[in-house]
Amino acid sequence: MKIFTGKVVSVKNKKTAVVAVTRLVAHRIYKKRVKRTKKYQVHDDVGVTVGQEVNFVASKPFSKTKKWKIYVKPDKNLKNSEEKISKKSAKESKKDVKKNKKTA
Repeated sequence: MKIFTGKVVSVKNKKTAVVAVTRLVAHRIYKKRVKRTKKYQVHDDVGVTVGQEVNFVASKPFSKTKKWKIYVKPDKNLKNSEEKISKKSAKESKKDVKKNKKTA
């Protein structure tokens, strides 16, 4: 599964975003690098805005031109980070209680 990265150009249609992907290609004869841009119609369940960088992958056809959908990377460490934050806040609150007892 290849993941493409591009910039959102338009979000005028419902649940559709137009994403422009720019890549560098070497010219066959002169070997100079040239930018090539291609626009893709992407299915948008997330609700992106113009100018936002998004990742998208191939999927089932949603319509004649929409064969892509936005890929949101699942965050495996989300639960761990939330636990760490709650533990830190609990430690900080204990420290605050100790400081208040010393000052009183």
